[in-house]
Amino acid sequence: MIRPIAAALAGAALLACTQGAAAFCGFYVGKADASLFNEASQVIVVRDGPRTVISMLNDYRGEPTDFALVVPVPQVLQKGQVHVGDKKIFERLDAYSAPRLVEYFDPDPCRPPVVYAPAPTMAVQEGSAVRRRGADALGVTVESSFTVGEYDIVILSAKQSDGLETWLHDNGYRIPAGAAKALAPYIRQDMKFFVAKVNLKEQAKTGFTYLRPLQFAFESEKFMLPLRLGMINASGPQDLVAFMLTRKGRVETSNYRTVKLPANVDVPEFVKGEFPAFYKALFGEQATREGLKAVFTEYFWDMAWCDPCAADPLSPAELRQAGVFWVGEGAQPPAVNPRIAPMPPGGGAQPVMLTRLHLRYTPDTFPEDLMFQETADRQNFQARYVLRHAAEVAPDACPQAKTYLEQLGQRREQEAQQLASLTGWNINDIRRKAKLDGPAPTAPKWWENLWK
Repeated sequence: MIRPIAAALAGAALLACTQGAAAFCGFYVGKADASLFNEASQVIVVRDGPRTVISMLNDYRGEPTDFALVVPVPQVLQKGQVHVGDKKIFERLDAYSAPRLVEYFDPDPCRPPVVYAPAPTMAVQEGSAVRRRGADALGVTVESSFTVGEYDIVILSAKQSDGLETWLHDNGYRIPAGAAKALAPYIRQDMKFFVAKVNLKEQAKTGFTYLRPLQFAFESEKFMLPLRLGMINASGPQDLVAFMLTRKGRVETSNYRTVKLPANVDVPEFVKGEFPAFYKALFGEQATREGLKAVFTEYFWDMAWCDPCAADPLSPAELRQAGVFWVGEGAQPPAVNPRIAPMPPGGGAQPVMLTRLHLRYTPDTFPEDLMFQETADRQNFQARYVLRHAAEVAPDACPQAKTYLEQLGQRREQEAQQLASLTGWNINDIRRKAKLDGPAPTAPKWWENLWK
């Protein structure tokens, strides 16, 4: 069967920062896991000029003999342009860019403020035979065939979609009936078809119990991802997380709305124990509000550093495995942020920008393939949510204590309302979990404390 183009989130690290540090700081304490999203796929797209490398993680569940991957490509690919990748690269990118939860601790209002020196942060550290019988009559040409790892690959061109569907069925590819309609637009664009199925004999040699990701490199003026073909056998809304690796700036879609998720929002303390459920509800609520018609930015960062780190940036070797072909070819790394410790030899500072895009879609809400553009925007962004722990202080401990506690009650109510807005959760359930008793506190009138 054709799987949707190969969603995810992860991480584990700790970073402290001072009150004087800008924007992104706090203690990293939580992550949203990839298993939150069903029917989810992951893809890595590396792009600089026309040069493109796409890596697809196959989330196929079933017998290997039933697996088939069909991807439109702009040109006939040779064996050297196809590679079997490592699933760990997806896990590393996923962990580094994961939506995250951070926490702060309120200072004691009865103690004078302490100015801290900047805290040091962690160092950011030839193939099988293919049956060709009847291909000419069906208008199908086998342009190339070879085996890479556990996959038998053929590169096809076709004159009409019905003939291509018939050829795929006749040659043992388990694709859904009616695939011709989805194949037709690519044939009209004179695109070729990268077709893969599992070679059981070669897979047995690998020792892997899962299908490893496929990678292919090519050149094209179009910066795009063929989304539509993966919808043929979709049983409901699909999730896709795309890790976009570029040299200069943030990536966005040019034919759909690209929206940044609500971020840097204070949430009640109980969310610490429910962060995966919180993030799943948040994303679902935001996607629904957009009618499943928007692409969401979950993360954008220069891979030279991170703050707070959900995982270390990828090393040069890992980036090369992901397909970042300019790393190690004489490119000069950018200056490291002055608040970040110097890179260790061969460490993570790289001329690479990572944009993490997440979308939930159906055939009706995304009628076109994804088209992208690299922007000049280099403003860091992350889906980051904040816990603020209250200081333990008695109301009569000092003159400032009473004011602090009054403002704390107001803050907690605001956090509850923000959580309800983000997730669609019931406000009364949130208040109960946050232990907000009684009616919502109201802000004092401006004049109540004027002469006190």
